[in-house]
Amino acid sequence: MAVQEARQGERLGNGPGAHEGGCTCGDCPHGAREGHRRAVAEFLAKREEFASGRGLPAAVAHSASASRQWVSDELTQSAAVVAERGRADAEAWLGRLWRRTAVAVWGAVGVLLPAQALTAIGAGWTVARTAGLVAAVLVGAVLTAAGYLHRARGGVFAPVIGEDNRLSTSRAVAAGWVLFVLYAVLVLVVELTAASAEGRREELIAGLGLARGGGVVTVVAVVCGISVLVRRVVGLRVLGQRLQKVRADRPRAADLLTDDAGRGSFPDTQYVIVSSVALVFAVVRLARRPDQLPDLPWGLALLVLVSAATYLAGKYAEGGRPVILSVVRAREAGDLDAPIRTGDDIEIRGAGFVPPGAQNADRLSRMVVRIGAVHVHVPLVPVTGGFSNPTDTLLTVPVPADVEPGRIEVQVVTAAGVETNRVAIDVTE
Repeated sequence: MAVQEARQGERLGNGPGAHEGGCTCGDCPHGAREGHRRAVAEFLAKREEFASGRGLPAAVAHSASASRQWVSDELTQSAAVVAERGRADAEAWLGRLWRRTAVAVWGAVGVLLPAQALTAIGAGWTVARTAGLVAAVLVGAVLTAAGYLHRARGGVFAPVIGEDNRLSTSRAVAAGWVLFVLYAVLVLVVELTAASAEGRREELIAGLGLARGGGVVTVVAVVCGISVLVRRVVGLRVLGQRLQKVRADRPRAADLLTDDAGRGSFPDTQYVIVSSVALVFAVVRLARRPDQLPDLPWGLALLVLVSAATYLAGKYAEGGRPVILSVVRAREAGDLDAPIRTGDDIEIRGAGFVPPGAQNADRLSRMVVRIGAVHVHVPLVPVTGGFSNPTDTLLTVPVPADVEPGRIEVQVVTAAGVETNRVAIDVTE
């Protein structure tokens, strides 16, 4: 299927007047998304072709090392094209996202009107219902204005997108609570503006007291503090090379529940679920008592605090520096045991060589092994459906002829720029 898509892409892209793959002119079939799709299809077709042993030129087919290097260079160049088209697609997607977020915000405001009308049947329309609609319109206007100002960064999602271009769980949870409290306070403000009786005004002002809203205020303070602290913790761990961070192509909703590699994360998932349940409870309490801040029970507030502490502990515990455990001479079937010489392949065994989120070819091709004073790029070795080299626990690289015989140190530099420990090996003549 990938081969068919690649061939179809070539037929479509080579016609007269065809646009480049990086075109971002809206509905054009040759726009950024189409260009990225074609680049991916061509890369997959090329990788599968090389994995099956086809496509090698006769000039390098006689040498295993030369053919491997040629294949790696070809795949690296193709992966660079995929990455470039992917960045163009991501930028165009973020530019379109702010309109969708604005539509979603006003759609939610529009849903509130029939909901208020349905619940008013029998009970009658009240000032609190009017205040709820006015507050929703005000919040929607603020979000729309903020989304327009950040339209190149995803609209209203811009504040919750982290430096690694992923949706931040801590920021999303904090943003949800802040928006809810803002809405609740605006409801009280509108009701206070419409109140004419002195006693009613005093009752609304008392609704802002800590005796009733202490639980909500505590939760908001903690989740906002967690979002700031997590950013600081992650930043320090990255600078200290104790955590590897690779920038994502674009933010996704799944980022809230997964780690950088796309695997489900327990600390993130439990934090989102517990906070969402508590937030729903607070929304119901506000709907029942719109004349005061929601009286979130301290038991539920404490549950959110425990969940936040678990999430923060998970951030402290994740990651770690890549490490080399051993370096040995690679041996093919039938080879004799021998010391490491220039031109031989060596296997570097360890852990953490491939950072989370760096499994694509563009990131894998950035890995470098220092052998003495020589920098060796780790060759990409394709197999059906992926690569056999490099992997997270094993790298295979050749010892260049420029390496002087003697005691030599080996060190790996990952795609995130993190350096491993140094391991000494003996290279003989």
